[in-house]
Amino acid sequence: MSETAGDAKPEVKQASKEVKESENVAEKYSAMTVSKNSEINMGELSSVFSSVPTHKPVKKQIQFVEEKQEFSRFPTKTGRRSLSRSISQSSTDSYSSAASYTDSSDDETSPRDKTQVNSKGSSDFCVKNIKQTEFGRREIEIAEQDMSALISLRKRAQSEKPLAGAKIVGCTHITAQTAVLIETLVALGAQCRWTACNIYSTQNEVASALAERGVAVFAWKGESEDDFWWCIDRCVNTEGWQPNMILDDGGDLTHWVYKKYPNVFKKIRGIVEESVTGVHRLYQLSKAGKLCVPAMNVNDSVTKQKFDNLYCCRESILDGLKRTTDVMFGGKQVVVCGYGEVGKGCSAALKALGAVVYVTEIDPICGLQACMDGFRVVKLNEVIRLVDVIITCTGNKNVVTRDQLDRMKNGCIVCNMGHSNTEIDVASLRTPELTWERVRSQVDHVIWPDGKRVILLAEGRLLNLSCSTVPTFVLSITATTQALALIELYNAPEGRYKQDVYLLPKKMDEYVASLHLATFDAHLTELTDEQAKYLGLNKNGPFKPNYYRY
Repeated sequence: MSETAGDAKPEVKQASKEVKESENVAEKYSAMTVSKNSEINMGELSSVFSSVPTHKPVKKQIQFVEEKQEFSRFPTKTGRRSLSRSISQSSTDSYSSAASYTDSSDDETSPRDKTQVNSKGSSDFCVKNIKQTEFGRREIEIAEQDMSALISLRKRAQSEKPLAGAKIVGCTHITAQTAVLIETLVALGAQCRWTACNIYSTQNEVASALAERGVAVFAWKGESEDDFWWCIDRCVNTEGWQPNMILDDGGDLTHWVYKKYPNVFKKIRGIVEESVTGVHRLYQLSKAGKLCVPAMNVNDSVTKQKFDNLYCCRESILDGLKRTTDVMFGGKQVVVCGYGEVGKGCSAALKALGAVVYVTEIDPICGLQACMDGFRVVKLNEVIRLVDVIITCTGNKNVVTRDQLDRMKNGCIVCNMGHSNTEIDVASLRTPELTWERVRSQVDHVIWPDGKRVILLAEGRLLNLSCSTVPTFVLSITATTQALALIELYNAPEGRYKQDVYLLPKKMDEYVASLHLATFDAHLTELTDEQAKYLGLNKNGPFKPNYYRY
């Protein structure tokens, strides 16, 4: 779920019209306080958001693979027992492993071959084992304890049902935390069908608990690529139900609907996207004039960038590496590819534990930030033979190539913290001369003919959600932002949002943050009338201009 690109972001262009509309947003929002006891009028919520499109598409963008490779045919059942690579847009460049990595304790029968029914008699779901419901429910209840802001939003808006009539199809990581989001959307009136955006991050017991509660969920840990696309299609293509909202993480669901069901896509009222990869795809569609519905870019909201990407990855990178390798970081030489928000978090965490950290960057601003933070900025080829750990965080492809993998030292650990599996050229390692040895869950030793071993984690997929966990509190921030974005797009009057990509307004970012301050018993200072007039601000915010960089 968490990733960023250290390179380009959409360019911010200021215009007098945009400034004026931003000021109007503050006036509309002035009645809504951000104190601990603030209440939301859901009927007025949609008026909070600005209709000013976000930044223009970046010039340097991740290119699509040939459309015919990914969408020209519906996947068959061939080889669906084999686990595959990440299912991102460019996943067709990867390789499907022929080995089954299912734990021996699990039932190896594919969920697609089972007939399962929940206690209400419904079979409109496909999970690993519906009997794990009780365990999954406990996981969700534990997550709710650290997601108080989202639960507060649920309680305040539940009576008004701002999502009544919304039919949301979602493709995200399916964990206890996202289950809290899904059940919040249902409590607010929505009908939901859900699938997983990552084949390794699904918590089977949580998926079972959702299915027991009536959510049509199609996901299990260890899907093949064929399973992945089958699950997406089952969510979208069902008799008597047509989605009108999309919540996506990575863009796979959006593009599946766009390519396979264009008539359905045209009737979508709004798309909410939370990843760098998915946002790039939306900007590409918009630039080509093919985006026929409004979309909300949650990834570039301040609360997502700082808390999910920076602070979350600062902790989860260590968790993932420790769980999989038991490595001691003191004195290790580590290279972090990309110094965006994710790269900043990873670098800071590793430095704090005594590692010698190098950074690679293409952006001179991010490169200068890395230098000022005490890191040496290098080209990967300059240190490839020296480093003990390589972490990619760019959102790009072929950041670590086969030639570089060949030159790594024995025992080098290679992993990815970006959304897509394309950063490490894993496909090039699937050759006869190299031997793959699975030493534990999500840990492969790739062995060269001379005996050299490279330790590859999660087959190049997102490390923290494949191999460990993500702090619940951080996911509460992201989930609250997603819920508010869905409410806004669904309730916005016709014409407010055109066929473009939009950012959440600054005021809404501030509101999401304010909901979480109570967790720390934090008390904000309030401006006096004189101070507010001096600064030219509304006392209730927004407190920073749109171009401000936190």
